Parts: sequence; C-alpha cells; structure tokens
Amino acid sequence: MAVLVFQWYAVVQVGLCVLSSLGAEALFTWMRGKPVRLGDCSAPVTGVILGLSLPWSAPWYIAVIGSVVAMGLGKAVFGGLGCNIFNPAMVGRAFVMLSFAKALGASAYVHTESSLEVVTRATPLTLAKKVAADLAAGKVVGPDLELQIAQARELWPLCVGNITGSLGETSALALLIGGIYLCLRRSASWEIPAGTVSSALVFAGLANWANITPWTALHHLVGGSLLFGAFFIATDPVTSPVTPRGKFLFGLGIGFLVILLRVFSGYPEGVMFAVLLMNATVPLMNHWTIPRPVGGPTPQRTEK
Repeated sequence: MAVLVFQWYAVVQVGLCVLSSLGAEALFTWMRGKPVRLGDCSAPVTGVILGLSLPWSAPWYIAVIGSVVAMGLGKAVFGGLGCNIFNPAMVGRAFVMLSFAKALGASAYVHTESSLEVVTRATPLTLAKKVAADLAAGKVVGPDLELQIAQARELWPLCVGNITGSLGETSALALLIGGIYLCLRRSASWEIPAGTVSSALVFAGLANWANITPWTALHHLVGGSLLFGAFFIATDPVTSPVTPRGKFLFGLGIGFLVILLRVFSGYPEGVMFAVLLMNATVPLMNHWTIPRPVGGPTPQRTEK
C-alpha cells in the first residue's frame, strides 16, 4: 500500500533504511568482536519498520542516521539481538524526530505542488490538532479549513489509505489484514493489539465526549499510526512482556498514552513515545504478572 500510494518515494525510503540497517548491524557486530550473521533478518525488519514510520519526503541522511542509531543505541549497546529493552526502530525514529524536527514536522508531509495529489493536504491528525487548538483559543475556523476537516473526517479514505502521512500508517485496511495474519500465525501476540485498540477506543471516546478532540474514537483508531504500532511495533517479542496478562496490560498502557499524547501534547501523533515509555515498564510487568505455581511458591531452604 505504501508503494501504491507514495510510489517511488516509498521504495527509496524503505530501501535506504534496510540497507543502512544491514550495514550498521555488520559494523557494530564486527566492532564487538562477534561473527557477523545477518541471516536472522532482524536488521531488515528494523529497517522496514523504521522506513515505514518516516514521511515520504524525509531526506536520505535521515534514513541513514535513523538506521545507524536504531542498530547502535537501540540494539548493539545492550548486547545485540534479544538483549535490548527498547524497540530499535522507535529509538532511531525518536532520535531523528528530535534532531531534525523541521524535516519531520507537519510540513514535511505536505507538498502543494507535487504531482501526487495525496500529499497536497495536511495529515488528518495535524488537522485535528489544529482544530482543537483553534477551538480552545476561541478562534473561528475558516471555510478552507472546514473543507479540509470534512475531508479528513471521511472514514473511507482513512481505511483505504489514499491520504498523506507516514509511509506505513495510512491504510487501516492493509494494517488490519497484515496484523491479523501475524496474530493467526502466532508471530505476534494478539493480547498486545487487543489491549492497545480497546484502551485507545475507550479513552478517545471519552475525549471526544468531553469535546477535547474533534475526532471520534473510530477516527483515532483508523487515523495515524495506532494500528501500525499496535500490530507491527508493540508486538516485538524482545521488548514486550512474556506473560499473556502482562502483554494485555502493556497494550492497555500504549493505547492510553497514545490518546493522551495526541490530545494534550504538542505532537499530533504519540505512538512512538508511547511504545518507548511502555518498553521501560516491561521488566516490572514481567515481575508483577508471573503466574503463581500450583500449590503456591516453592519453599526456600533456610541456612542453619
């Protein structure tokens, strides 16, 4: 869907991230004196997720720097594959987001003179954020903005994906199909997206009912990268809890934080920060949700 909507831009962006992730993985593994093995495909997966989380217009150096940081600070410094506590792709995405705010801000998704009609308007989440800010300040919404708001509130474009946004977040239908497939194959734990989606729907509905956000719960679900994060990012087995109850609580926390950041922060999107914040709680969740053995805990031997 990213290729269909954004055409060559998607191929270049994702391709750069994959190649840079492979190169960085080989470099950091060699520097640690370990044998270079790229066959586990963890580096390409990180590159694909990072590339799909970037806008179509991101300069080439952002893809390269983000990939190097993802494999270095997000993975290698913790000891390599299986030892990292934060999602590597989101570490790289957060680094370039904070370092190159102008190149990855709201204006990066819009190009009024582009031949691609899909990128001539602002992202739906940006419009929702602007409307909420104007209403809170008592400003009158102009007719041009009202037209864009009406277009952004149409659910079908949000489901199909012919809207602007990050490469991998625009098509809710494609994300649902891919996410359900991963859950059926047990490559992803269904408890995490179930917790994320249910929590986001509840808190987004409450925010809409209180007139804090102009979007309904369904708009928050299919708009932005909530489904992308719920199925493809948060389900990373290394950085998510190991118990079913912990996974569901992990998802609940992500859904709550996404809506909290969307509604109250200065960012129109909050999936990246929500995943990283909840990654930090995983050791505690694993400790809290360890199943109690049948018959109670094993008696400890006391020294005489």
